[in-house]
Amino acid sequence: MVSCNGGLNQMRAAICDMVAIARYLNVTLIVPELDKTSFWNDPSEFEDIFDVDHFITSLRDEVRILKELPPRVKQRVDQGMFLSMQPVSWSDISYYAHQILPLIRKHKVVQLNKTDARLANNELPLEVQKLRCRVNFNALRFTSQIEELGRRVVKILREKGPFLVLHLRYEMDMLAFSGCTHGCNNEEEEELTRMRYAYPWWKEKVINSDVKRKEGLCPLTPEETALILKALGIDRNVQIYIAAGEIYGGERRMTPLAESFPNLVRKETLLEPSDLKFFQNHSSQMAALDYLVSLESDIFVPTYDGNMAKVVEGHRRFLGFKKTMLLERKLLVNLIDQYENGLLSWDKFSSTMKEVHADRMGSPKKRTAIPDRPKEEDYFYSNPHECLQLLDEPLRST
Repeated sequence: MVSCNGGLNQMRAAICDMVAIARYLNVTLIVPELDKTSFWNDPSEFEDIFDVDHFITSLRDEVRILKELPPRVKQRVDQGMFLSMQPVSWSDISYYAHQILPLIRKHKVVQLNKTDARLANNELPLEVQKLRCRVNFNALRFTSQIEELGRRVVKILREKGPFLVLHLRYEMDMLAFSGCTHGCNNEEEEELTRMRYAYPWWKEKVINSDVKRKEGLCPLTPEETALILKALGIDRNVQIYIAAGEIYGGERRMTPLAESFPNLVRKETLLEPSDLKFFQNHSSQMAALDYLVSLESDIFVPTYDGNMAKVVEGHRRFLGFKKTMLLERKLLVNLIDQYENGLLSWDKFSSTMKEVHADRMGSPKKRTAIPDRPKEEDYFYSNPHECLQLLDEPLRST
């Protein structure tokens, strides 16, 4: 049994990992339970977001997956006769073979109650890596309702020409969690701090926003994003689809971006309220819609390297290395500060921006591994190169 934690894309990656682990251990997997207690408070079940029958049947040659526990086993679980535990983060597959499998044999039923980043990025058997990809790119299909609405949004956008998806991760939860308050007023800073202290599982409480921003560890603000897109030469009249929840600070913070790029749209402006009524208060289903639109865009620009940014980046690589602008935030904020303080001309600012990002567009490359520092190395799902057609390799099937 598996209980996922986090938002949609953190859970998506975890589901891929758990299928690969179950296959390697040759054990039965119960359809994963989704997180209903995180910040987003989304009550969605697995089958509300993903096509559960396709998930099970598409993987039946690899692993036995059941929608629920068999009655006899459920009786044991109801009586508390099972083990619930958190696997060690970033573990290699031998950890599961030598530590977890004996526990499954002993207890018959084991619940893994934390699933984020529990499998290493690198040094895994090729068949494990390829199965992670197969789950991600084939087995995890959204429900027909979500897929159909996603196609409709893309059709509306395509009728007006090319479009860019901006994953503007400038939402209240991210700012509170990260402690990033650049551009916020005193009242907003206090509100974000209160929220950070209210969530006990957010471990870091005392945060210096200025230091964090200069280290490139903050999501870009809407104002910074407007400057960057202009400097990178993005057409002022291009459609920009905002893939995000409610932007913190609302219209006040979005005005510079809207003035620079007047064709800003969101799912809420493209669709009728009736189209979205079933998705309201279901943030993971809304995020699934944004995910589908992000995959189809001409350019994808994430302003922070969170889970959605990374998983979409990897999926776009799989779809033929579609253009994804990977912004170098540490350098960017330094350049922005120099420009705004009159130390850089616009031409120099713009040319430097373009030069820095010339080879940061999601083109083929191998992941960078950093032994013993998995959090700092390239994430498997942002560049699953074992499953991709790299330019210097002969054609092969995945």
